[in-house]
Amino acid sequence: MARILVTGGNGQLGNELKSLWGEKPEIFYTDVSELNITEKDAVERFVYDNKIDVIVNCAAYTAVDKAEEDEATATLVNATAPGILADVAKAAGAGRGKGALLVHVSTDYVFDGKGCRPYTESDTPAPAGAYGRTKLLGEQAVTNSGCSSIIIRTSWLYSSYGANFVKTIARLSAERESLNVVFDQIGTPTHAGDLAVAIDAAVTKWLITDTEERKELEGIYHFSNEGVCSWYDFAKEIVHLKGTKCKVNPVTSDLFPTKAVRPPFSVLDKSKIKRNFGIEIRHWREPLSEIDFTTL
Repeated sequence: MARILVTGGNGQLGNELKSLWGEKPEIFYTDVSELNITEKDAVERFVYDNKIDVIVNCAAYTAVDKAEEDEATATLVNATAPGILADVAKAAGAGRGKGALLVHVSTDYVFDGKGCRPYTESDTPAPAGAYGRTKLLGEQAVTNSGCSSIIIRTSWLYSSYGANFVKTIARLSAERESLNVVFDQIGTPTHAGDLAVAIDAAVTKWLITDTEERKELEGIYHFSNEGVCSWYDFAKEIVHLKGTKCKVNPVTSDLFPTKAVRPPFSVLDKSKIKRNFGIEIRHWREPLSEIDFTTL
């Protein structure tokens, strides 16, 4: 049985992995209080002492607007820390000298969103803000380390855990008669539980694949649920499922000025991850309909 370290274990994705994999002696769910991934000595000690075979990095600085004012901290968490994890993974592997696998989660914000077709993994990144820049630096640190790695870019992540768009809209729709939501930013929601299932499929296939063939599975991937919508469309469906009478009004982004520029179009092409790992991806409405809105 592989020994797995999940960083960012208290976040949306970390909690969904815990729900999927369960709490087992060979799986370690950590957050900053248990393991500071910006400290290489601490990471080395944890990985070597626990003979870790796979690291799944769910930790990230995701405050998009705050990153514009504090890019140094965002860089530390989103770029420096993944580089540390990658260097340690390359030298690890349960003490057998084979190296551990690093699964690193990235973002659609590495693209500027000026395209008009789904972004593929071969498209050139061009982040428009600090958050995207720091996440791209993290990807590059992982790739340049030479460790065994699978980088998964995702978008519009939500779940029943933590703070996210779904929970915010559900709450506000019960408090207000109307909401204004932008309709000129297009992408695809991603349920963190579905992303967890994709990570499980990737890790499982990598582990059962012969060492010399694993490189064919490594690299950058895109994952979100299927379909396309605006934030307005997404909000309309949330309000419908919540069952409130709140009216959702479509508005343009210029009515909501923010410090960080959001990609106007960030739909991701998922062909590669479906092909390499045999994943079937659900339409975004399906997992959203499974949320228990009575608790939100």
